[in-house]
Amino acid sequence: MAEAEAAGDAGLGPAAAQEGAELAELAAVIGATVPTGFEQTAAEEVREKLGSASRISKDRGKIYFEVPARSLPQVHRLRSVDNLFVVVQEFKDYQFKENKEDALKDLEDLVKKLPWTDPLKVWELNNSLKKKKTKRKKHNLQSPASRGKLSDGGEEGGADQNNTDDQEDCAQSPVAVEPTGGQDTENPQGVTSRNGVEEEEDSEQSDVKVEVQASSESGSKAGEGQTGEGEAKVLRFRVTCNRAGDKHSFTSNEAARDFGGAVQEHFQWKADMTNFDVEVLLNIHNNEVVVGIALTEESLHRRNITHFGPTTLRSTLAYGMLRLCDPQPTDIIVDPMCGTGAIPIEGAAEWPCCYHIAGDNNPQAVKRAANNISSLLRKNESKDSSPALGVPLDVIQWDICRLPLRTGSVDIVVTDMPFGKRIGSKKKNWDLYPACLMEMGRICTPGTGRAVLLTQDKKCFAKALSRVGHIWRRAQTVWVNVGGLHAAVYLLRRTSEPAQDTRPFW
Repeated sequence: MAEAEAAGDAGLGPAAAQEGAELAELAAVIGATVPTGFEQTAAEEVREKLGSASRISKDRGKIYFEVPARSLPQVHRLRSVDNLFVVVQEFKDYQFKENKEDALKDLEDLVKKLPWTDPLKVWELNNSLKKKKTKRKKHNLQSPASRGKLSDGGEEGGADQNNTDDQEDCAQSPVAVEPTGGQDTENPQGVTSRNGVEEEEDSEQSDVKVEVQASSESGSKAGEGQTGEGEAKVLRFRVTCNRAGDKHSFTSNEAARDFGGAVQEHFQWKADMTNFDVEVLLNIHNNEVVVGIALTEESLHRRNITHFGPTTLRSTLAYGMLRLCDPQPTDIIVDPMCGTGAIPIEGAAEWPCCYHIAGDNNPQAVKRAANNISSLLRKNESKDSSPALGVPLDVIQWDICRLPLRTGSVDIVVTDMPFGKRIGSKKKNWDLYPACLMEMGRICTPGTGRAVLLTQDKKCFAKALSRVGHIWRRAQTVWVNVGGLHAAVYLLRRTSEPAQDTRPFW
């Protein structure tokens, strides 16, 4: 009954209310892209919050799990996933023909054999949930103050149209990208937005996303709603192909073109590379083929940050780093090089029983972090339609090597250290890293303190860690991909050795 009411609220009409209830009873296999290296973390979150077992794909950066379609709102609230799609069908050992024409013809013929019906119903249900959410957002944005939030790049207005998106967010890309020539384009692993945001890419492969566009203006076979009396709305679509492996006789461009042409012929949809309703995904990883339908228009990692810096970290990667150190209630968690505040803001949102402190030596970074905290408070206020209660988070300007914190007063340090590329230099890191580790060791509680540190300058970090081996012990290393760079997340545990306080007394 609740599902039927939700369907009615979403604007499907009384005739579709019962159908909405039936849709909610469907089971759906959901695919999710996650930060590379944190697949197990995402699988654990799915098990804890949804009660579903996950399978980690051979293609790094993806997991799959089955849930009832009525659980879609909870799926969208997962903190560790970037993009979501419903699986139409998966082939674990697809045999491609050696001849290119034959292989592409098989992909064309595959379209007619796929079980599209239930996945499209899940997509429709997901769409109705998005419409309901959009209506609520529009209702909360009627005041002049709220309109001001939009001009400031706030999240409340939905998709951020001012940022170009990375490869995993191409559904929001204002301009479709088509490779030229017959070879796959070697795209970088991470993309810098107009605001200079360096973002972590979900896959280590140079996967190519290709959108296919045809010229037919055909009608819709699976129309969504009505545009007039008895006139079905024409669904617009595009096909996005991700291909990894060197044994295929065809390019991503060719696979997307031929598969997309068959999809158009089968459904009589209209191809549109930018303003599409349905995004069909064709993921090919060696002999593993997964066909899916996208459920997210923009990556879920964009949930917290509205004021970007030169090296803003994804919220999903920040969540993975925080979860690695297993925060407990009443823990004091410090990010001494917070940048725009992605890590402490994610921490305050997911672990509100901890106290989070963010700091940076750059006044502009501190200002951005403070603005992002304010945006989060406004967002929480608009959700509850009541005054925001605040978040357990403070932001401070300080010197990383001389932190104004008592010795042994901090439980956890989590930070994204300078790579020495956009910020600082590798030469400076040789002095900075040992000093940072010493100061982090001073403020952390001996015996129980933990640190989770992200860096791409692995050689410098290893040398620095060897110099402070009496204070820190390396417990775990997670290899990740950040903006096309092979980086590492280190989990360190504080030894019981007391740290020497070298700061001058005031």
